[in-house]
Amino acid sequence: MPNHLSGETSLYLLDHQSQPVNWYPWGEDALAAAKAQNKPILLSIGYATNPWCELMAKESFADPATAQIMNEHFISIKVDREERPDLDKVYQSALQLLNKGNGGWPLTVFIDPQNLTPFFGGAYFSKDATSTMPAFADLLMRLHQAFTDQAEDLRTQAAKMAQAVKQMYPPLLDPNMPDADLVFLAKDQVSHQFDESEGGFGQGPKFAMTCRLQGLLRHWAIARRHKENHKDALEVVMTTLTKIARGGIYDHVGGGFFRYTTDRQWRTPYFEKVLYDNAQLLAVFAEALRLGPDPLFQDAINDTINWLMSDMRHERGGFYGSQDALLVQSNETSVGKYYLWRREEVKKLLAEDEYLLVETLYGLDKPANLDNHWSLHRRDSYRSVVERLSMQTEAANELLVSAKKKLFLARQARSAPRTDESILTAWNGLLISGLVGAGTVMKRPDWITTAQQLADFIFAHCWDGKTLTANWRNSGHRSIGFLDDYANVLMGLLDLLQCRWREQDAAFAVALADAVISGFYDTDNGGFFFSHEDQAHLIFRPKPTLDESVPPGNATLAQALTRLGHLLGNTEYLDVATNTLRWARAIMEQYPSSHYGLITALEEANESLVQIILRGPVEEMQAWKQAVGNNYAPWRSCYSIPFDDTKTVPSYLPGLVSSETKNKVSAFIYDGTECSKPITDLDAFKKVLID
Repeated sequence: MPNHLSGETSLYLLDHQSQPVNWYPWGEDALAAAKAQNKPILLSIGYATNPWCELMAKESFADPATAQIMNEHFISIKVDREERPDLDKVYQSALQLLNKGNGGWPLTVFIDPQNLTPFFGGAYFSKDATSTMPAFADLLMRLHQAFTDQAEDLRTQAAKMAQAVKQMYPPLLDPNMPDADLVFLAKDQVSHQFDESEGGFGQGPKFAMTCRLQGLLRHWAIARRHKENHKDALEVVMTTLTKIARGGIYDHVGGGFFRYTTDRQWRTPYFEKVLYDNAQLLAVFAEALRLGPDPLFQDAINDTINWLMSDMRHERGGFYGSQDALLVQSNETSVGKYYLWRREEVKKLLAEDEYLLVETLYGLDKPANLDNHWSLHRRDSYRSVVERLSMQTEAANELLVSAKKKLFLARQARSAPRTDESILTAWNGLLISGLVGAGTVMKRPDWITTAQQLADFIFAHCWDGKTLTANWRNSGHRSIGFLDDYANVLMGLLDLLQCRWREQDAAFAVALADAVISGFYDTDNGGFFFSHEDQAHLIFRPKPTLDESVPPGNATLAQALTRLGHLLGNTEYLDVATNTLRWARAIMEQYPSSHYGLITALEEANESLVQIILRGPVEEMQAWKQAVGNNYAPWRSCYSIPFDDTKTVPSYLPGLVSSETKNKVSAFIYDGTECSKPITDLDAFKKVLID
C-alpha cells in the first residue's frame, strides 16, 4: 500500500511512495503525530540523483524488517532537499555540531518530537554493521531504547544543541584587517590549495568550484587595473577550466558537465548532470573567453547549451533540475553506462580516419579507465593531436564533427538516464546569467532570447506579484521561495538588462529587491536569513555565508544590490549591501577561503565602478554599445535604455528630455558619486573610453 508520499509531486518523494516504511512528508500531520505519540522523528533528507540516497533506500527502506522497526518506534519523515533547502540547512548545521564534522546525503537525523531538536544523526547508514557503526536496524533499536530510558538526558543535550546552533553565525564585529589585506589573504589561501599539475583544488574527488574560479578571475582583472600582476590567480582559473573542458567531467559527445570527478585528473566522473553546475560553468567559461578566443571553451559552451535546449527545457521555457547517473533497466542497475564506450564499438561506428583521430584524442589507445570501458576525455590538446597525426586542421575538424555525430546518434539509441523534471527557481536564475554571458561573448542573440524567455517563465509561473516560489511543476505544486531564489533571479535579471533592456525586467528586478529586503533582511545586524519571515520557523533561521554548490545568497545579494543601487541611484540598496558585508566580516576573516563569494562581493564593493548609461533609439545605440567592447572589465557595466522606458531609470539622469534629444544617442558615465554630462558624439565617446 502507498504511504503518505503518494500525493506528492517531487520525484524523490515519489520514489519512496511504495516502500514499506510509513513515510510522511514534512508537515503538520507528521509533526502532530510524533508529538501526540511521543515518538522520535526519523528525518531523512536527500535528492533523486544522489547515489547514497538510492543505496540506503534499496538496502534499508525497502527492507520489510527494517521498515517494521521504523514504523513501530518512529515517525519517519522524508524530505526532498531541493523542495525544502531550509530544512536541509538547519539539520545539516545541527549534524555538524553533533558529529564535529561535515554532513552529507542522505541526511539522517533523529529528532525530539517535542522541540524538533536533533539528538543523533549521520549521513548514509549501512544495513550491515561496520567497524564503527552497528547495522542500521540495530542502531534504530538502540536509539529507541535511549529515547525511552534516557529522555531527560537527551532533552538536556538537545537544549544545549539548540543554543549552540543559534550561535553558529558571527556577532557583528569591527574588521581586524583592511579589506585589501583580507582579499589578498583569501586569494593566497585558495591559490595554495590549487593543484598545479592537474588543475582544480585538492587531490580528488574534484568539483569545479566555480565560485572560486569566477572570484579569482575578477580579482586578477581588478588587480591588473591597478597595475598589479596577480598572474597566479589567472593561472588557477585557466588551467582548471582547460582541464575541465578536456576532462571526463565534460560530456564530449552530448555536451554538458557532470557533477564531479572521482579522481585527481578529472577523467572519471560521477555521471550526474545538475543544472546549477552547468549554469555556473557557462558563466565562468564565458568570462574567460572575454580574454580572447579559445575553441576548446567555445565548443564546451556551444555543446552544453545544445544539450540544455534539447534535453532539459520545458516547452514553456523553464529548465529541469538534473539528469540521473543511475541507469535502471529491466534487471540491471548501472552507473554511467549510457556514457561509456568499448573500443571495438567505436571502431565499428566510425570510418578509419575518424577513428584514428578519436582514438588518439580521447585515449582509446590507452587502457580503459572505468570497468573495462572508456569514459571519454582528452589527454592532450587538440592542436597537438592533429599535428602528431599529420592532419590538416580543417580536415581534422570535419572528421571530428562527423565522428561525434555518429557517436551521439549511437548513444541516443541506448536507454537514457532519468531526468528530474523539477523546475527550480534559484537554479534557473543562475542559468539566465550563464546564457547571457555565453550569448554576449559568442555573439549568439538566440541565447539571449532564451534567457529572456526564461525570465518571462519565472515571472509568469514563479512570481505572484509579491513573493517567489522555489519551484514549478505542471501539476501546479509550488513551495514558497527562499533566499537563493530571490538572489539568483535578481542577479540574472541584472545581467540580462545589460544585454537587452526591457522595462518589465527592470521593474521585476526592483520588485524582487524590495521583496527580499522586506521579507529576509536582518534589520538588527545586517545580512539575510535563508527563509522568509512569514515561513514557519525551525529551531533557528540560517543566514548562509559559506560557498557551497551555489554561491550563498548573502554574497549574491551583496553584489546584486550594490549593482542595482548604483544603477538606479537607490541608497537603500547600497546600505543593505554594505551592512550585509559588515555583518559577515567576522566569519570572512575567520575562514577566508571558504567564503570566496563574499570576498568577491567585498572586493567589488570597494572598487571604483564605471557605469555607462546609453539613451536613444534602440538601433543607433548598438554601435555605441559595441564601442564599449567585449573586454573583460568586471568593474564596468553598460545599460542601453530606450527613451520609451521611463518608469525604471536611474534617478541621476535628466528628467526632462526634448524631442530632439530623443532622436539621437546620449551617453552618461557614472562613477558611483556623480554623473557626467551627456556625450552625444560617438568619436568623443570612444576617446573617453580609452582615457
